[in-house]
Amino acid sequence: MKNRISQKASSFTESVIREMTRQANLHGAVNLSQGFPDFPAPADIKRAACEAIEADINQYAITWGAKRFRDAIAAKTKWHLGLDIDPDREVVVTCGSTESMIATMLAVIDPGEEVIVFEPYYENYGPDVILSGAVMRYVTLHAPDETSPVWHFDRDELRAAFNEKTKAIVITTPHNPTGKVFTREELRFIADLCIEFDTLALTDEIYEHILYPDSARGIEHVAMATLDGMRDRTVTINSLSKTYSVTGWRVGYAIAAPDLINGIRQVHDFLTVGAAAPLQEAGVYAMSLPRSYYDHLQTDYQRRRDFLLGVLEEVGFKCFKPDGAYYIITDISDFGFENDVKFTQHLIKELGVAVVPGSSFYRRPELGAQQVRFCYCKKDETLEAAAERLRRLR
Repeated sequence: MKNRISQKASSFTESVIREMTRQANLHGAVNLSQGFPDFPAPADIKRAACEAIEADINQYAITWGAKRFRDAIAAKTKWHLGLDIDPDREVVVTCGSTESMIATMLAVIDPGEEVIVFEPYYENYGPDVILSGAVMRYVTLHAPDETSPVWHFDRDELRAAFNEKTKAIVITTPHNPTGKVFTREELRFIADLCIEFDTLALTDEIYEHILYPDSARGIEHVAMATLDGMRDRTVTINSLSKTYSVTGWRVGYAIAAPDLINGIRQVHDFLTVGAAAPLQEAGVYAMSLPRSYYDHLQTDYQRRRDFLLGVLEEVGFKCFKPDGAYYIITDISDFGFENDVKFTQHLIKELGVAVVPGSSFYRRPELGAQQVRFCYCKKDETLEAAAERLRRLR
């Protein structure tokens, strides 16, 4: 009898992160698992979407993105990253950054070629690599320790992962789930390896505006495509989701050299046809917001981060303070649970707080067996309710 489900689809499970939201709903738990805001999206951005619908921008846009939105992406990329890009030849608009990544992998990778990923990693990357027929090579991001105050990688280990089969490396900065922000020096080291081994860099930069410059390390977002030699070998992936608090809109985009974009556009065309036309029009407005919007976003998330960090440390978690994004990885070893899954079940069912088990971010589950991830893109009332419940851990 033939297999009804392909080996590819059988080799991975449903999203653990999204399952935690379902568990939160089932048990009435405060949801600090999945990274979507529970506060309203900015009123003016929502109004722009409503006006686009009322203006009858409700039919297909050009498959690879409405012209006005691609122009807006190019303009924002210029002022924010200093990159001049051609909106007609170097941009594709997708159904979220999630589709950008899988469309990119399908477009550039042949079966048997290798992709390097830092672990812990955002869980979608594993299935993306499997579906594109690639072989995953893992390089460990080590938690802060006596050798480094931040998440860090061994440069010899990274160099050893590169070889003649290496087609791409995935870089997420700021990083999910750790909150690491890759430094210019680290990215330069990676860039030199990409050039030496003729490798593409696929960069997920959706948290680019969520940084915490309170660190003495001088935190900054550095786009790989801005480094010498990397302009034509980088696919920069982004979306409206995190910066504008509209994760449900599913409007993302990729920026790359014309030959790469042509391939990504072809795959995208037959994956989803195109992203929602009225929401692209609203994206034109969002991309035009002044710098003060991004300053406020940064300040607001830093306040939320500091509140949740204080609560977690108060009740006994060992926290790895993030420099970017809106997640906190914690060490749970002092609570005496066998593993992260059992601890997560205890939090949901007994305390009413949903988090993500750390093992879901690793190839080898044992590496995350004493870690869980909290997210804090939530209303003050939500974080305060979680704090009240978490204090019962004491």
